[in-house]
Amino acid sequence: MRVLMLSWEYPPVVVGGLARHVHALARHLVRGGHEVVVLCRHAAGTDAETHPTTDEVVDGVRLIRVAEDPVHVTFERDLVAWTMSMGHAMIRAGTQLLRTWRPEVVHAHDWLVTQPAIALAEAAEVPLVGTIHATEAGRHSGWLSQPLNQQIHSVEWWLANRVDALITCSEAMRREVAHLFEVPDEAITVIHNGIEERNWYVKGEHVARVRAAHSPDGPMLLFFGRLEWEKGVQDLLDALPEIRRRHPGTRLVVAGAGRHRDELVAQTARLSLDDAVEFVGHLPDAELRAVLSAADAVVLPSRYEPFGIVALEAAAAQAPLVASTAGGLGELVVDGETGLAFAPGDVDGIVRAVDTVLADGEAASRRAHAAASRLATDFDWSRIAEETIRVYRRAKVSPPQSFGRPKIATGNAFA
Repeated sequence: MRVLMLSWEYPPVVVGGLARHVHALARHLVRGGHEVVVLCRHAAGTDAETHPTTDEVVDGVRLIRVAEDPVHVTFERDLVAWTMSMGHAMIRAGTQLLRTWRPEVVHAHDWLVTQPAIALAEAAEVPLVGTIHATEAGRHSGWLSQPLNQQIHSVEWWLANRVDALITCSEAMRREVAHLFEVPDEAITVIHNGIEERNWYVKGEHVARVRAAHSPDGPMLLFFGRLEWEKGVQDLLDALPEIRRRHPGTRLVVAGAGRHRDELVAQTARLSLDDAVEFVGHLPDAELRAVLSAADAVVLPSRYEPFGIVALEAAAAQAPLVASTAGGLGELVVDGETGLAFAPGDVDGIVRAVDTVLADGEAASRRAHAAASRLATDFDWSRIAEETIRVYRRAKVSPPQSFGRPKIATGNAFA
């Protein structure tokens, strides 16, 4: 099939797990004999005049990158206006593409590409497939109190109701999307994310150097991911004093970047944990694998997690995993078998789970091995690509339709 994907992030432009998902799916579709064009963007702030649209083939995937139109808005301060600017640039590049190449399906990834994806699917007269990776209401515990929250929610609702086929990455997300956007459960296909077939082995001497650098005198805990409120790092910090009382010398490495970083650093100081917590920023793959291999436990305390690719990466490194049951994590981590679980926001639960891991390293290793053994079957990208193609083939162009207004637009969307 000829597939046109639209995504607001694609390596090397990486904000979160979406970039890795689209990157892996596109390459595995190409390996399966399909023709894939990804319409994406240059890094935010790129000047459209000095860096016009680029068109190249990487790993068999044709990448068309655009810079947002030269208007005086930024992603951080003017998200909706910035998204419209990016979308207009995508429509212009996509319209040019349609003059010489026609897709058989258009696949939109998340709300930021809703407008260009709809415009191009209608221009090409082909089915539109959408994957909703997360929701604004979910990220804010159902509370849509600000105009920006409501605007994003409305665009998500539009995408979910306009597409000819809808995909989510977990059963938890299917329930969330069905409720928030008034879409029947049976109209949504669940296709899990996968794990890349990378070499996760790290030499012993490298692991030893990492341990010596980050936690020479006690157990080492690791969080890695975006530093946003919904990732729950604040709960892990609250749990750390009691964990250190039970296991003296325990240190926490926080790997990642995000808007919540300054608040987390301030919380660390309030808890007198400056000497026990290290914020190392975003780590390159090689360093991340080494830190994963060195960790006594990877702790993922998410308050909201549509899927949790980081849990798969921890499993690939055979690192003992402690995770909340939020969203997709509750489907990935089988409590007592492939890791230990606790309720989102349960600080005492974090303490108990980490204590159990640190008190019995052999049992923790057995669970980590069991988690790794699932990857080749349950989370293989080749199988995921095949499932996605089946969705593409089933999708049929819908007749023109009018839309009302979302019923859930303000207040607590989960009430």
